[in-house]
Amino acid sequence: MSSPAPKSPELSDKSRKYDRQIRLWGEHGQTLLENAQICLINATALGTEILKGVVLPGVGGFTIVDNGIVTEEDIGCNFFLDSASLGQSRAKSCMQLLQELNPDVNGDYLDENVDQLMDSQADFFRNFDVVVATGVNERTVARLSNLLWDQHIPLMVCRSVGFYGVARLQVKEHCVVESHPDSRQSDLRLEHPFEALKKHMAETEVTSKVPWLVVMYKSLQEWVESHGGRYPANYREKSELRELIRSKMTADEENFEEAIKAVNSSFGGGKPGSAIGEILADDCCLNVRKESNAFWILARALRDFVENEGHGLLPLPGVLPDMTADTSSYINLQNVYRAQAAHDAEIVYRRARQLLKELNKPNDFITEKDVRLFCREAANLAVLRGTKIADEYDKAYKASQISSALESPSSLMAHYLTLRAVDKFQAEHGYLPGECQVEEDTSRIKSIANKMINEWGISTPISDDLAHEICRYGGAEIHSISAFFGGCIAHELIKLISKQYKPFDNTIVYDGTTAQTETFKL
Repeated sequence: MSSPAPKSPELSDKSRKYDRQIRLWGEHGQTLLENAQICLINATALGTEILKGVVLPGVGGFTIVDNGIVTEEDIGCNFFLDSASLGQSRAKSCMQLLQELNPDVNGDYLDENVDQLMDSQADFFRNFDVVVATGVNERTVARLSNLLWDQHIPLMVCRSVGFYGVARLQVKEHCVVESHPDSRQSDLRLEHPFEALKKHMAETEVTSKVPWLVVMYKSLQEWVESHGGRYPANYREKSELRELIRSKMTADEENFEEAIKAVNSSFGGGKPGSAIGEILADDCCLNVRKESNAFWILARALRDFVENEGHGLLPLPGVLPDMTADTSSYINLQNVYRAQAAHDAEIVYRRARQLLKELNKPNDFITEKDVRLFCREAANLAVLRGTKIADEYDKAYKASQISSALESPSSLMAHYLTLRAVDKFQAEHGYLPGECQVEEDTSRIKSIANKMINEWGISTPISDDLAHEICRYGGAEIHSISAFFGGCIAHELIKLISKQYKPFDNTIVYDGTTAQTETFKL
């Protein structure tokens, strides 16, 4: 096989430019980001800060839909507007300054009202991977929600008012292969050693230079033989194994110490957890169709492997944790795991190709590289199925959950409801609460909020202080709050686009006065 061609200078420059983020989501995640298109509805301070957070890491392109004209208020809170922009198109002015952040990104704008756009070009949003709506009233949100739900396009609706912010993610289905869990379970197959591992361990002597896994394996086999073939399953039994390992130490041997520390985290790998079991039992997995995406076809191939060649176990990831050892011992052990992982992935790949043939899909729809990644991450797959924002306007929607959260004094549910009341206020009165009369609008906003609560059969009222605080802001955005909250939302957009990490599910509320955030599943 010929050697791969060296990277071009242009690619090398781009890799250097995005080096830190590529370490987080890899070159394949960066490629997805660079091919993505985002639509922003309304160039508010929050909206432009969200775009900043995806423009800097190199999103493919963005389009701003906004028929507004730049006002003095916009200049006061929006970092991407200046005095020269006064009276000009807000969409165009923000687009130009945002594009200056990164010449790799293509920017565009449309001076049009989003409601008129939906009337005249309902398919306009099909060009985008994600749509972000800021400063949009309740009626428009409901229309967007229904339209984009049917088109399977993720929608992020968010608002920043004073020190408060709220964001709601609508996604019909989002499949994640690389979920990057905080605590990853090492799959070492100690309870189910494969033949190559048995052979390697039998040929390896325990010294102070071998990886701790060798120490543990040898001690474990001794423990199992003395316990009728059982493996340690509780704290007492694992403590016995630790003491057995400690008894074999002749000096301060670091690999023995590592083995003792690793006892609690080294068992149970390979068995599908409850979340993976649900995915493998999902109808989309059991009944793959021609319209099925790559994730579900791979999930079906994975299920077939588990039920047959895997004997109830997932494919081996082939990833070892770091261990203190001499280089050759560690590499030899690592190669044993990698070879078995490649063997398992090859079986899943053959099954996936057979499924593609049965579904009359092209062979390159799923590549061997896709399968290897899927098998490596099989224990941490995730599927997010969301709810439609328009459904939240149903009077009985999640009433018990909302009522329970309102009873907690530390919860931000009251902030969420008050910000929902801001949307209703804007739809009913045509302006934001507090823009004209703070005291009069305070009673109105509280009346709207309490009406919503009463319709849900909830007796806990919204506090006067919270209603007054919302109106005191007069609908204004504070740049520092929008910058922080916008950065948080940009992270969630990158998760959606790169199909890595789990996005929040599905509502987040931020209170800048206490630096508190809370998520709700609505």
